[in-house]
Amino acid sequence: MLSISTCWNSSRHTDGAAMLEELLEFGFEQIELGHGIRMSLMHGIQSHFDKGRVQFSSLHNFCPLPVEILNPSPDCLLFSSHREEERERAVRQTLQTIDFAERLGAPNVVLHSGRVVMEPVTAQLIEMANAGLHLSPEYARLKTRAVMEREKIAPKHLARLKDCLKRIVEHAAAKNIRLGLESRQAYEEIPSEREFDALLAEYPAPTVGYWHDFGHVQIRQNLGFVNHAEWLTHSAPRLIGCHLHDVIWPGRDHLAPFTGGSVQYDQLVPLLPKGMLYVWEMSPRRSREEIAESLRLWKEKFGYE
Repeated sequence: MLSISTCWNSSRHTDGAAMLEELLEFGFEQIELGHGIRMSLMHGIQSHFDKGRVQFSSLHNFCPLPVEILNPSPDCLLFSSHREEERERAVRQTLQTIDFAERLGAPNVVLHSGRVVMEPVTAQLIEMANAGLHLSPEYARLKTRAVMEREKIAPKHLARLKDCLKRIVEHAAAKNIRLGLESRQAYEEIPSEREFDALLAEYPAPTVGYWHDFGHVQIRQNLGFVNHAEWLTHSAPRLIGCHLHDVIWPGRDHLAPFTGGSVQYDQLVPLLPKGMLYVWEMSPRRSREEIAESLRLWKEKFGYE
């Protein structure tokens, strides 16, 4: 199943129906409502759906955005926050996203799970890699310190996340909506690869599963945290969907696949089950021509799976 996220064009539109029509012109089967959907776009989106003009593969939390947030911001509220009021607001907004997903016939909601409050390291590692220092002792020491710090303090952040997920999972199950916990780019974010298995084990399939972001995991491989192919093979049994974008080494992402990036889709896609949901998650900077060519090459290589 091939889909495209509104993150490419939602910021350019004031009418939800026109936003959807622009995406449908590419020939994708379905659309993901991304994390930049303002409440003002919802009337046109609902109207287009009611007319049978569009099918939705997924919604990306938070959708729509909290009223006070004007730009795409999936991390504006964190399940892992030390502030109880923020966690409570995050839960309420997620329940609303699930309700919208049910109303629009979208079977999946994609979630960011939060972050560990620690000294940021990812941007510095990318900068060092860009400078050719990714094999240096300084790089290794920085990465080792970050791992040790994160392992020490992550449990309390995970506990807050789990407390939030309890109500969210119950609500999603009642609405027959699947929740995809997305792989993240930054080492500070949760869950890490080490944490995913234990976290998913606490929640039933298919209500909760893994959402694989090819670009994010490629960056984590580039920085030396994971082997992309091994991780994808390991996580495939709980996989419910994927975000597609490409990466110029080491950390420039959200390029159209097959347009100059380093993600080895030819090797990675065969590791996944047939019929997987693939969602193009494109930067607004990508041209219409790049996306169209990317879709053409995908169909040429993999068909319409």
